[in-house]
Amino acid sequence: MPNDPSEPPTAAASFEEMPLHPTIRAGVRELGYTEPTPIQRRTIPDAVLGRDLIGTAQTGTGKTAAFLLPILERLLDHPTGRTLALVLTPTRELALQAKEFLDKLGRHTRLRGAAVYGGVGMGEQERALRGGAEIIVATPGRLLDHMNRGYVNFGSLEILVLDEGDRMLDMGFLPDVRKILSRLPKRRQTMLFSATMPPEVVRLARDFLQDPKTVQVGETAAAAVGVSHLGLPVPAHLKTELLVELLTDETMSSVLVFTRTKHRADRLARQLAIKRVDATVIHGDRSQAQRVKALDGFKTGRHRVLVATDIAARGIDVEGVSHVVNYDIPSEPDVYIHRVGRTARAQRLGDAFSLVAREEEDDFHRIEQKLGVEIRRARVPGFNYDQAAPERSSSSAGQFRGGGGGGGRRDRRGPPPRDRDRGRGGRPGRGRPSGGRPSSEPRRERRAVW
Repeated sequence: MPNDPSEPPTAAASFEEMPLHPTIRAGVRELGYTEPTPIQRRTIPDAVLGRDLIGTAQTGTGKTAAFLLPILERLLDHPTGRTLALVLTPTRELALQAKEFLDKLGRHTRLRGAAVYGGVGMGEQERALRGGAEIIVATPGRLLDHMNRGYVNFGSLEILVLDEGDRMLDMGFLPDVRKILSRLPKRRQTMLFSATMPPEVVRLARDFLQDPKTVQVGETAAAAVGVSHLGLPVPAHLKTELLVELLTDETMSSVLVFTRTKHRADRLARQLAIKRVDATVIHGDRSQAQRVKALDGFKTGRHRVLVATDIAARGIDVEGVSHVVNYDIPSEPDVYIHRVGRTARAQRLGDAFSLVAREEEDDFHRIEQKLGVEIRRARVPGFNYDQAAPERSSSSAGQFRGGGGGGGRRDRRGPPPRDRDRGRGGRPGRGRPSGGRPSSEPRRERRAVW
C-alpha cells in the first residue's frame, strides 16, 4: 500500500480552481465554502480521476466533502436510474447528515441520493433503492437487510466509500462491511476515510483497495487545531451545578455536553430543565424520530445545549458548536479527541471544558499524555466547592455520584480563576490553543472570570 507523505498537496487555493463542473461549484458556493481544507485539496483531484484513496484526518477536517464532491463530478454525465455510488457509514446520524450534505452540494445536478439506516421502517428505503437512486448512503446492518431481500442492485456500481473506518471497527461492523464488499462489482473505485488507521482497518484496505494513494493530514493523535482545552476540577456531586454556572456565560451559545451513559444523559437533561436551561438529549435508546428532532433543534438553535453519549462523538456534524463540555471524562483518550472535534470545525475556534472529579484524574492525565500537552486547570471564583454531597438513599447506593448538589452563584466581579499553569500558559482559554498552532483570529470575548 504505497504511501508518499512527501508528496506535495495539489495547489488549489479555492474551490474555483478545483477540477469540478460549474454546476457542482455552484452548490459549493451556495453553502458559503470558498477555500478547500487540506484533506480536500490533497484528495479531490485524484478522486475525480477515479483513483483509489485512503484519507486519514481528524474529525472536523472536511472528509465528507472530500468524497462527495468527486462522486458528483464523476457521475454527473452518467445515465440516471441506477445505483452508481455507495457510501457506507457507521451511524444513522452520519448517514442522514451525509445525505443532507449531498442534497445541498448536488442541488443543481440530476443525481439523487437516498439514506438507508436502521430504526425506521424499510418501505420508503425499499422504494428509493428499487427506484434507482444514484447515490446510496447506508449503515452496514440495514443495507445487508435490503441486499438479502433483493431490494438493491449494485450491478452498475462504480464508486464505493468507506467513511469513518475506525468507527466501523469500534462498533463491530467490519464483518458486515466485508460481506457487503464481497458482493459488489470488483471493477470500481474505492475510497476509505478514517480518523485513525488501526491494524484491522489497514487489512481491510489491503484486501479491497487497488494501488491507493494514501493521504494523511496532521497528526492522527491530535485534537482539532483551534480547540482551547481547559480542565475544571470539581467534586463529582457538584458537576451539574458547576455546568449550570458555566452556562450563565452568554458566549456559550451552542454547547455539546458528553456523559458516560444513557441514564446519566437523561438525568442531566432533566436537571438542566429544572434549572431553566434549554437542553435536549440524544443517545442510543432514543427513537429515530426523537434523535432527528433533538439534532434539528440543536442545529437550528432552538436548543442551546445538547446532552449526548459517545454515540454522538462522530455522529454530529453541526457548524458553530461553541463549546464541548466533558461532563464525564472518557476512559480512552481517543474518545476525548473525537468529542472535542465537534467544535472548532472547518478551521473555526472552539473551547473544550472538562469537569474533572478526583476519581477521574488518572483518565484525564492519560488524555494529556495523548495530546502531548498539560491542559490548564482553573477554579471558578465564587463557586462553593465545599458543599457536602447529599445523602444517598439505599435505592441509589452503588450509583456513581455526579449530578446533584447545590452550588452558590459566583461573583462576576471577582478575581480571575486560579490557574496552575498561569506562568506558562497565560489566562485559561486565551491565546494559543493547547496542542495547536497560534490562531490568526481573536478569540471571542468572555466575561472577566475567564
